[in-house]
Amino acid sequence: MSELITAELVDLDLSATTKDAAARSLAERMVAAHRVTDLDGFLADVAAREAQMPTGLDGGIGIPHCRSEHVNAPTLAFGRSGAGIDFGAADGPADLIFLIAAPAGADDDHLTILSGLARRLMDPEFTAALRAGTDPRAVAALIRGEEAPEEPEQERAEAGSQEQERAETSTEAAGGTEAAESVPFRIVAVTSCPTGIAHTYMAAESLAAAGRAEGVEVTVETQGSAGFKKLDPAVVAAADAVIWAHDVEVREKARFRGKPLVDVGVKAGINRPAELIAEARRKAERGEITTAPDTDEAPGSKDGDGSGTDHAHFGVRLRTYLMSGVSYMVPFVAAGGLLIALSFAIGGYEIASAKSVADHFVWGEADSWAALLNQIGSAAFGFLVPVLAGYIAYGMADRPALVPGFVGGAIALTVNAGFLGGLVAGLLAGAVVMAVQRVPVHATLRGIMPVLVIPLIASATVGFLMFIVVGKPIASLQNALTDWLNGLSGSNAVILGVVLGLMMCFDMGGPLNKVAYAFAVGGLADPTPGSLKVMAAVMAAGMVPPLAMALATTLRKKLFTKTERENGRAAWVLGASFITEGAIPFAAADPLRVIPSVMAGGAVTGALSMAFGATLRAPHGGVFVVPLIGEPFLYLLAIAAGTLVATALVVLLKGARGTAPEAAEDAGADGSRVPVAA
Repeated sequence: MSELITAELVDLDLSATTKDAAARSLAERMVAAHRVTDLDGFLADVAAREAQMPTGLDGGIGIPHCRSEHVNAPTLAFGRSGAGIDFGAADGPADLIFLIAAPAGADDDHLTILSGLARRLMDPEFTAALRAGTDPRAVAALIRGEEAPEEPEQERAEAGSQEQERAETSTEAAGGTEAAESVPFRIVAVTSCPTGIAHTYMAAESLAAAGRAEGVEVTVETQGSAGFKKLDPAVVAAADAVIWAHDVEVREKARFRGKPLVDVGVKAGINRPAELIAEARRKAERGEITTAPDTDEAPGSKDGDGSGTDHAHFGVRLRTYLMSGVSYMVPFVAAGGLLIALSFAIGGYEIASAKSVADHFVWGEADSWAALLNQIGSAAFGFLVPVLAGYIAYGMADRPALVPGFVGGAIALTVNAGFLGGLVAGLLAGAVVMAVQRVPVHATLRGIMPVLVIPLIASATVGFLMFIVVGKPIASLQNALTDWLNGLSGSNAVILGVVLGLMMCFDMGGPLNKVAYAFAVGGLADPTPGSLKVMAAVMAAGMVPPLAMALATTLRKKLFTKTERENGRAAWVLGASFITEGAIPFAAADPLRVIPSVMAGGAVTGALSMAFGATLRAPHGGVFVVPLIGEPFLYLLAIAAGTLVATALVVLLKGARGTAPEAAEDAGADGSRVPVAA
């Protein structure tokens, strides 16, 4: 790790009192070392990662980290705080802060080294040495591993690509001669996190260590950035139970079918591994067998530690299935929609009827280039419904469901069932595959089931249902919905705008926000005047929360903490770019005042956008696609009105609480800033 951290990147007297200030202080060292090219851009990426999930860990550790295009070399900076900084850990503030910066295209070797550091943070001797160090050079050397213990377990823990071998060997060592006399309880585990740099490997080490302490053989597969090495099928087959500690979908889940399963978020794997192992043993003893492809509920729960449940409500699972399809569909919509919108800006709306550029293209004509953009964008849009259906099915039943899902989506287009047909086709494909997977088959057929038998049977079944049974009724419903949208006027359009605005602003990137956005982008697959109005209202309302918080922190600074004011500056850009999540830090700190305020502003904006008849062909872009908006002046007026309403309400509600944040923050007995409770 000699190239990742040096003495100049170590601060043993970190004076920052907030996590944002700590990240900035350590990032400034990275800039001085020429490892980061744009300080504010990098910090925005760090904040975006922090918004996904707090990076504080039990034991006084904070590990803010991200991938960023503003990082030119994998870098690690370390700070030690005397007062402690709140990174969201359950047991209190962190005094050991590691800022990890990885380039957007970081190579596996560096990420493997970073994953090794993540594992070492689970070692109490290592963290104790960091707290006792007095020389930045010695601390940097310790982090680089130059003073690492020479014990075999520690040596094995350093290589991310060998984590499976390490977990198996270390567990056997813990068992001693006892393991030779009796077969230990065996668990296979999968760990993963959104960034794949730190939490993935810390959870793996934590589970393996807990297994050694409990006399349980734990073998972990880390699905992170340092490589993905599948568990040996023989190890999976011999396992008594399975633990998934993940915040992204587990890959190839069908491998774990027929095993007792504990399904939680990645932080639960770090913070309470012994409980997870005990739960896995209880399930195995009770014979609770879970078929892996049926358990696709969103990992983690709302309790903050990612402690998910194995049997979520059907509505939760259904939402997860649909969001899986939407997440894969959105890039097609974004790329195709923006290309089509640009073609209209260059060549006008009539460019959609231009001849194929494969036969008629003139290099010097703007219309030819407009037609080229239009036809490329239309090609991307042609995949929209099949991709939606295919990945809804994938979310339900993994890879065997992809073929019937794509086939059903393509048929939905053939019978003019559109976006709704794609939704139904995906759900049908997933359900059929799950049903086929439950049928017991002879061992000789199991190898060909996922690649031949299941896709064949499921595709034929879904095709029959879409062509003969449900396709035409769905097409009729789709046409009725289109006619309704096209006929919206007056109060009906305003009411729809209000509902969409409320949904976009309630959870700011959560399920309701995604449902409203999916409804809007679905209409772009076959655009009509009504669907274009819906897209405009959705994007306008989604811009209001961050813009309102940015304006509020500018006008009434004393009502907000220093950290919130810093977030407010970034919220200007996030709001203008249609990144609703920019308001999440404000809502998390003061939900009872912020959320109702921005919902009111979003409702006003949605209603005005629909009333003004504004239209939008681009699925994203914020103010940067205003030239592509119908009635652009009135559209911006709607956004401004909603922003002012939300700003006025949040200022009014915060002003009524009486105590200025600065005064309350400075009240900490140890001199640290203590945030005001909502």
